[in-house]
Amino acid sequence: LPSPLPSVPPPTSFPPMAALALTTVLTAPAFSPALLPRAPPAARAPLAPQMGLLRKLGLRRSFRAADDAGIPCVDECAIEAYPNLPASVHPGVVTGQALIDLLEHAKENGYAIPAVNCVTSSSINACLEAARKADSPIIIQFSSGGSQFYAGKGLDNTGYKAAIAGAVSGAFHVRAMAEQYGVPVILHTDHCSKALLPWLDGMLAASERYFAAHGEPLFSSHMIDLSEEPLEENIEICVDYLQQMAKLNMLLEMELGITGGEEDGVDNEDADPADLYSKPEEIWQVYEALSKVPNGKFTVAAAFGNVHGVYAPGNVKLDPEILNNAQKFIGDKIGKPGSKPVSFVFHGGSGSDIKDIKQAISYGVVKMNIDTDTQWSYWSGIRSYYKKYEPYLNTQIGNPEGAEKPNKKYYDPRACIRSAEESTEARLQQCFEDLNAVGVLGLGDMPPPQNVLGPRRGALPVQ
Repeated sequence: LPSPLPSVPPPTSFPPMAALALTTVLTAPAFSPALLPRAPPAARAPLAPQMGLLRKLGLRRSFRAADDAGIPCVDECAIEAYPNLPASVHPGVVTGQALIDLLEHAKENGYAIPAVNCVTSSSINACLEAARKADSPIIIQFSSGGSQFYAGKGLDNTGYKAAIAGAVSGAFHVRAMAEQYGVPVILHTDHCSKALLPWLDGMLAASERYFAAHGEPLFSSHMIDLSEEPLEENIEICVDYLQQMAKLNMLLEMELGITGGEEDGVDNEDADPADLYSKPEEIWQVYEALSKVPNGKFTVAAAFGNVHGVYAPGNVKLDPEILNNAQKFIGDKIGKPGSKPVSFVFHGGSGSDIKDIKQAISYGVVKMNIDTDTQWSYWSGIRSYYKKYEPYLNTQIGNPEGAEKPNKKYYDPRACIRSAEESTEARLQQCFEDLNAVGVLGLGDMPPPQNVLGPRRGALPVQ
């Protein structure tokens, strides 16, 4: 830490070591924790006790991935908090109390955070760019199939080892890059059925190791989807997992009632329509059981007619009033009438009517999943690129400019992938607007990237 100026007596209410640390901070010239030198891990080791004390005093955010990876962390990456958000929320993956503070802020201020299923580092980067342009937090999540794809379809998945490896690999990518984009990210995993619990077990083991090293879990949260099981069994298993996750300061997303349609191999297109709508008494059973877990943090994906995928207008009949009735029922049960005690999750957000989205947010929805629309937007970007440059994409040599003209810069994969990212980013901007989530951070417009010219130095081969 920088050398202090002449000593100022610390407040007597602090214990001696805390007072010493606080005196050092308050008397240091122009001190900012972000200005600490980025030394190698071994050289930083002596600073660990002081940093831990600063964190406890609320004077420095928790673990910073850039420090651990030895990559630069400047500008928005280095900020400690946002102008418009609780002080605990910072750039990078948010966990524990910071996660709860962020979700409560969303509920209190009438916005929801989009949750996007990602399957590659490209789709992750598109989400991060979209979030920064919208000046908003975002939720990046992996399904089991998406996790396996992230690892590579050529890798054996016996015991879900590829899905575990892919999810963990993606998590480290998110941790490294979310800070660089300067946005807070909730790092989540999607639908985990009973058969997929070994996948969840593997990810929890990774978070346990990460927690031991850094004091926070690798992931922010996980979803368990036992909606096809009896409610009592669903609750019992979720309580058991929440007890494990609470020790790591993780949040559990629990689903009751079935989300219709098909996603990632889970087909509920023939589900009983009655199962698409949860009852207030059922939601209360979940809330009551999970609330009894010490340090338990949870959200509830209650069914109110939700369907995965995009269907013709009139085929999906959402009833957000179910969420309102549940809030009233539970608020009365806990002696807080008029409150919104439950943080709800909106599944099957793609293609939903904007009126239903706004109404659901007003009833306590803090997260909305969007997958089908972002899949389409990514493909749409690739398709539009192909249509624009088709004469240059049929052969390696020869195009409208000449029979011997090379086409390498047109079929360079960076070009069509970037088009896909831009299309996805544009679709997500609409999503942020629909969810009232634009300008949440208070950072303003995203500064334009400063790339050195030339494909080998950052610029795209085709502009």
